[in-house]
Amino acid sequence: MTSASDDLVNRDRRVVWHPYTQHATEADPLAVVGASGARLELADGRQLVDAISSWWTILHGHGEPRLVAALERQARTLDHVLFAGATHEPAVRLAEELVAAAPLGPARVFYSDNGSTAVEVALKIALQSAWQRGYTARHVFVALDGGYHGDTFGAMAVGDPDPYFEPFRPYLFEVRRVAADATAVAAVCDELGARCAGVLVEPLVQGAGGMLMYGPAVLRAIAETTHQRGLPLIADEVMTGFGRTGALFACELAGVSPDILCLAKGLTGGILPLAVTMAKEELFQAFWHTERSRALFHGHSFTANPLGCAVALESLALGRERDVPARLESIGARLEARLQHLREHRATAELRRTGGIVALELFAGDPGYLSTLGPRLRAAAIERGVLLRPLGNVLYAMPPAALDDADLERIAVCFEDLVELAAT
Repeated sequence: MTSASDDLVNRDRRVVWHPYTQHATEADPLAVVGASGARLELADGRQLVDAISSWWTILHGHGEPRLVAALERQARTLDHVLFAGATHEPAVRLAEELVAAAPLGPARVFYSDNGSTAVEVALKIALQSAWQRGYTARHVFVALDGGYHGDTFGAMAVGDPDPYFEPFRPYLFEVRRVAADATAVAAVCDELGARCAGVLVEPLVQGAGGMLMYGPAVLRAIAETTHQRGLPLIADEVMTGFGRTGALFACELAGVSPDILCLAKGLTGGILPLAVTMAKEELFQAFWHTERSRALFHGHSFTANPLGCAVALESLALGRERDVPARLESIGARLEARLQHLREHRATAELRRTGGIVALELFAGDPGYLSTLGPRLRAAAIERGVLLRPLGNVLYAMPPAALDDADLERIAVCFEDLVELAAT
């Protein structure tokens, strides 16, 4: 007899194309039927600890009652309305809250749908604002080696093409990539001179590049470099925002005020797609003109969706009341302490942490995202009741704030087992 799990997977095989999946080689997808707190429920009755917050989105925990209630309340009042020529209370209030909370000062909030489009908007703002102020030569961005900013074309251009975007390289605009080093950033900005359009960084933690981490001092120095040269600093906090690094925004840990800030993922607590691009007021003023052609021509059908905005407001309130940044910092610190002994293991290259993000890099014969070690470790983790998605030879955990002590221990034991497996 075919189980409900098998039936769902078989139907999936016939009609679905999954993200970042090589269907010819990858194992069948997990049939997920429910979720609560830090756990996922599978159709076959198993439960998995969601140690990666479902691709870094779930902030408080699955099924958080207050977020669900906020969604229900808003759905009864206003489900959606176009945001071109219209406005509504949830969008305005969320923008007010974000401007008050983010380290930009006076700013404007542009709504979009996901992290990649938030970056697209940021790039357009930087380029068009320069153009409209007479800096027409500015068209080359500086970004960091190993960076990842999304899968749309502008975001692909500023990300590192290897291994994700190589087939599209001929269609991507010019970007200069350098190490996460302020001296290197300054040197390339000076080399580009009037051609430099700005600097784009993932503050403190470069996610898809392998949870690469650098310190607040480096970020401060990069920010000073851009400030001295009159260049915009774009902070992609799609992953690091809303407490993941131990502060509401990673830029706060460095005392940095970016010119443009990209947010998504945890914005709604992870339960609805919503993104924003925040730009300092002076950038907005570059678009203020009697000529309609000088407007920012970008938009989405679901821009500022009221449901997402209402849930995001509740998520922000919940984060303040429960001090989610401190909670995630504590989870990360305890997990790091539990794994300290693995620093000496022959299979371990490095154990590193920023806030609630803990990464364990393993020695591998084929390092990088396409390492054959990654799928083996993911399958082994699932067997042990933990959902992980290793970045090649890098194991990492980024659990939601709802994680309890028992599930933290389960993640730690899983890491220990996977390190032993990697050593064989």
